[in-house]
Amino acid sequence: MVNSISAVRVGAMHRAVGAYATVALGTLAALAVMSVVAPRLATSEAWGHAVIVGVFALLLVMRSRAARGGSAAGLRAVVVIAGILTAANLVEAAIPGLFPSWMRVEMLAVAALTLLVMVLAVKARRAA
Repeated sequence: MVNSISAVRVGAMHRAVGAYATVALGTLAALAVMSVVAPRLATSEAWGHAVIVGVFALLLVMRSRAARGGSAAGLRAVVVIAGILTAANLVEAAIPGLFPSWMRVEMLAVAALTLLVMVLAVKARRAA
């Protein structure tokens, strides 16, 4: 069970996961709009990345909820998923010409959010 110290940290982590999920869903909405008004900015690569990020957002929300309920496995899963997402977004953002510039900025923002999630989850695990 999560003690009161880590419960505060898990709560902060859960809010950071919520911010990540909001960005992921906002990216999908932005792509939908761009598909109509500026199709060159809504490339198939951008769609593929955004859908994968959206799926991981749902997965992270579910695991974060489990961690918030006291699940050590949920907390461990958040650390692993957030770490993978951080690395993947940084690598993809660094590949020249693969994604539109706006999406590369979004990837860096997502990497920062997932790094924050990972740090908060690690701190919560240590306090548990």
